Amino acid sequence: MVPFELFILIERNKSRKSSLICTEMSGLYIHIPFCRKACHYCNFHFSTSLGQREAMLTAILKEIERRNDFLEDKTLESIYFGGGTPSVFSAFELASILDLIGKYFHISADSEITIEANPDDLNKSYVKALSETSINRLSIGVQSFHEKDLIYMNRSHDAEQAIQSIKNSQDLGFSNLSVDLIYGTPGLSESDWISNLNIIRNLDIPHLSCYSLTVEDKTALAHMVKTGESPAPKSDEAARHLKLLMAFAKEESYEHYEISNFAKAGKEAVHNSNYWKGIPYLGIGPAAHSFNGKVRQWNPSNNAKYIKAMTAGLMAFENETLTPDDKYNEYILTGLRTKWGCEVQKIAIMGEIYKRYFLIEIESKIRESMVMENEGIFTLTEEGKFFADQISADLFYSGS
Repeated sequence: MVPFELFILIERNKSRKSSLICTEMSGLYIHIPFCRKACHYCNFHFSTSLGQREAMLTAILKEIERRNDFLEDKTLESIYFGGGTPSVFSAFELASILDLIGKYFHISADSEITIEANPDDLNKSYVKALSETSINRLSIGVQSFHEKDLIYMNRSHDAEQAIQSIKNSQDLGFSNLSVDLIYGTPGLSESDWISNLNIIRNLDIPHLSCYSLTVEDKTALAHMVKTGESPAPKSDEAARHLKLLMAFAKEESYEHYEISNFAKAGKEAVHNSNYWKGIPYLGIGPAAHSFNGKVRQWNPSNNAKYIKAMTAGLMAFENETLTPDDKYNEYILTGLRTKWGCEVQKIAIMGEIYKRYFLIEIESKIRESMVMENEGIFTLTEEGKFFADQISADLFYSGS
């Protein structure tokens, strides 16, 4: 489930990432806006109608052809198929996208190429077909290994498929796997949450993304909570689940390298890590965002409008040029969430006013043991990770 938490941060904070000029290779994100079923909690752009699938594939290919000059560095370190549910596309369709990308970009020999997939799609024949493409990493949207949670979330798979999808992937050669889990769900006991984590351990999953259930506007879950059909998630329960998760990660040698992400040695997600580091990327597909170090662009969150624009040879995206305040705030928002933290030297490059402001405001967070400093790099403490968004908001600058 990742670049998606970043999409939420864009909407909440009108920012997504640091715009420091970077020398690293670029990334490419492809949004596949289809799902077989609408999850109750999801507010990302998707459609459960697959009628426009062929037209969407054509439109995505056209956009790659037209926008390949957006990135100054055309060497790709990562390619990420997100959604929606990219696994509704066949392996052949995904390969056709990758073939065209290869025509306009240089794909690094060790590039990470990820597809988000639902467990019900990952049968042996589909996984085998994926293994014959250049895709080398699967991000599997399990969310829970318990039937009652999957029903509550309105997921399209069951508990048996959740486990089998992982085994199928491993049996057919995919060792670089990430699994998504959701905690803080009403009715999720601590023992059930520990059970989810034990399954992750037993299946030897190298990367884990875990998200607290949140009630987003205009979702089925928001309606369920408003009408009393479902209780609202409780922050204290979510905090207990996160504490158990952090203890599990430490015991099992996962590095907690970003608030919601945990990885065994060498298995950090390249694509998402580069988002947080401020590395340029091109986003293709409806609702996809792009960033080249100075300008952010985003496509319309409307399938028909996107397809129409691509068919007519038009560019449908909107632009935003980041102000100095935006650049500072985005760096704080994303950097502080990670193990790489915020470097005072990088803040100084943005402007002396930001350096002075940051050093003054961060002092109280250090006194409260929420933030720690080591050689000019500021990172969250274990306690601070429970309050990451609030700490970042307290450090935002709006004085220019």
